[in-house]
Amino acid sequence: MGGPMSVNDDLPWIPKTLELIRKADASGIPVIGHCLGGQLMARAFGSTVSKNAVKEIGWGQVEATGDAAQLATEWLGGTERFEAFHWHGETFTIPPGAARILQSAHCANEAFVRGPHLGMQCHVEMTDTMIRSWCQHWAAENVPPSASVQTPEQMQAGMEARIAAMRGVADQLYARWIEGLRKA
Repeated sequence: MGGPMSVNDDLPWIPKTLELIRKADASGIPVIGHCLGGQLMARAFGSTVSKNAVKEIGWGQVEATGDAAQLATEWLGGTERFEAFHWHGETFTIPPGAARILQSAHCANEAFVRGPHLGMQCHVEMTDTMIRSWCQHWAAENVPPSASVQTPEQMQAGMEARIAAMRGVADQLYARWIEGLRKA
């Protein structure tokens, strides 16, 4: 899922994780990743991870991309735009052989698909408990509120309705990803 570390950090588990992702791919086993997980997937598939233009923290609109409309429809159903949760300062480039299916105003690459694999920069898996917990670490981000950074109060406002709406899209994404597991 996510984490405060970078895929670019010299941590002993990162090369092992990248190799595990590559082995799953070679075996036809679908992989899914949220935020750091999506970045690990992108790196494992030959892409780069670098600093995003801005930190993206809190709720924000993501939208299906036109460059992979067929895949976006397949993975998102009829959803073209929805509010997702974000908490990142880095992002990935789209790996060779993959297609970008989501983008946002503050991050061009919010999600990609590569065969049965789904790599996301945004978080569609969030719960109210997770958001409250992450908000406890907001001050450590050391960034002022802006168009791409919300305060804990802004993130928690209307949270239940936002999560419920996002859950519908998450269910669609996960259902499509699970189809790949049935074929593996």
